[in-house]
Amino acid sequence: MSEHLPQEFWQGVEQFNSGQFYACHETLEALWIEATEPEKSLYQGILQIAVALYHLSNRNLRGAMILLGEGTNRLRRYPDNDCSINVDELLLESVKFFKALQQTDPEKIASGDWHETAALPLPRISIIQKSK
Repeated sequence: MSEHLPQEFWQGVEQFNSGQFYACHETLEALWIEATEPEKSLYQGILQIAVALYHLSNRNLRGAMILLGEGTNRLRRYPDNDCSINVDELLLESVKFFKALQQTDPEKIASGDWHETAALPLPRISIIQKSK
C-alpha cells in the first residue's frame, strides 16, 4: 500500500503532527472521497481522529469522543508497518487518549484547560519509512 500513497497523504500527516487538525481533515478528506480500499478506510480513520482533536479544541467533548471511537475502529484492521506509518502506535495512543479523556473532568475540557494535563498527550503519527 505505501508505494501508492500520494504526497497529499504526507501533507496530512505533517498537518496532524503539527496540530493543524482541521487542515489535516480537509487534506485527507479530498483523498478519501476519491480513494478505494484499503487506502479509503485508512484516510478516513486518520481524518476522524483529526476531527476528534479539532472538536476537542472547540470544547466539543461529545463530538470528540464519537469521532475518536469511530477513527480508532477504522484503524484496527491495519497491521503495523503496512503503510509507512506506525498504525499500531497511532491506534494505541488514540485509545489511551480516549480512555484518559473519559476520566477527565468535563469542566476542565469546557474551560479549555485539558491540554495542560500531562495525562492527555495528543496522539501523533510516526513515520516508519516515507515512500517516494
